[in-house]
Amino acid sequence: MDMGNQHPSISRLQEIQKEVKSVEQQVVGFSGLSDDKNYKKLERILTKQLFEIDSVDTEGKGDIQQARKRAAQETERLLKELEQNANHPHRIEIQNIFEEAQSLVREKIVPFYNGGNCVTDEFEEGIQDIILRLTHVKTGGKISLRKARYHTLTKICAVQEIIEDCMKKQPSLPLSEDAHPSVAKINFVMCEVNKARGVLIALLMGVNNSETCRHLSCVLSGLIADLDALDVCGRTEIRNYRREVVEDINKLLKYLDLEEEADTTKAFDLRQNHSILKIEKVLTRMREIKNELLQAQNPPELYLSSKTELQGLIGQLDEVSLEKNPCIREARRRAVIEVQTLITYIDLKEALEKRKLFACEEHPSHKAVWNVLGNLSEIQGEVLSFDGNRTDKNYIRLEELLTKQLLALDAVDPQGEEKYPCTGLFYSCSEP
Repeated sequence: MDMGNQHPSISRLQEIQKEVKSVEQQVVGFSGLSDDKNYKKLERILTKQLFEIDSVDTEGKGDIQQARKRAAQETERLLKELEQNANHPHRIEIQNIFEEAQSLVREKIVPFYNGGNCVTDEFEEGIQDIILRLTHVKTGGKISLRKARYHTLTKICAVQEIIEDCMKKQPSLPLSEDAHPSVAKINFVMCEVNKARGVLIALLMGVNNSETCRHLSCVLSGLIADLDALDVCGRTEIRNYRREVVEDINKLLKYLDLEEEADTTKAFDLRQNHSILKIEKVLTRMREIKNELLQAQNPPELYLSSKTELQGLIGQLDEVSLEKNPCIREARRRAVIEVQTLITYIDLKEALEKRKLFACEEHPSHKAVWNVLGNLSEIQGEVLSFDGNRTDKNYIRLEELLTKQLLALDAVDPQGEEKYPCTGLFYSCSEP
């Protein structure tokens, strides 16, 4: 149809679709909950557009009816995606874990900055456990879940860093006020910084509704201005003292930009992270080696070269920068386990091949253990090839086979023998 002669209803529907399209990325990337202001705003915009679509007069024309139907379906799709993002089970899981962290901070940290006892080992262990659990939350590649997990981890890790930095302070601070009149002012500012540190932690964790990031930023900037205005009369120790306090303030200021930084830099998208890309490259090569081993006509010829290369991959993983990101740390840990599992598989195969070279009598218990190890090596080959989930029939079958081997191993009577093939690859028949 000629654009100049396009029906007014079609033109109106296209305008509405453009408005709907303009908020699509916000909906796809929405990482909050259904009671968030942004959720209600997006829901209101889409609902309004849906009403606008319904009000378009089709005049009984089929092409206009189809266009209106498509526009309505697209808008309803976004409304549904918005609702799913806010109520996704893993999003709720992230929120529940975050609320545990809030309770921990409210109980252990806020009193600390109000003159309470020092930070306890219980808090440090609790916060570390929370971080680990968050890294294990599955995102399934959804942008909204990646953002939610990243934002939550960033806040909790920031609190952890602030506390650790505070506990590492040098005992020489503050200086004695007798050293110089300016010291009294610096000491006062440092006390205010300590209070601001507590306020910042409460803000990051959402346990303080009486303060805002904007106001705290103004307060901290004002403290820096007060320190800059001080005359230290060329005294090196006082200048260094002032510099350390200014550095403390600047460290706190950087935490106030966490939310904005996450959205503008796409830091939440680990698929674009250099360290994650390096880990994925290692895993890709590891899988190639695994496939070569499992498909080889004569695997023993590949054992030495494969194991050497796999050890090199472990070295590459050790060099991956964690960037203080627990998700990267967990990704590296899992990658190391995958590579190490393949190395263990090769070690077992080599041990079984070596055992075949020696034809001699062996202790019955040794023979029983070697039989179990032989069975395990076959099962392990299937495990390495497995590419499914826990609900698959093959997973259940492999789990049962492994359980049977474990029971067979438990049933072995050691008869006083302390050395076993599985605890040192004991070759009694190879000794003269």
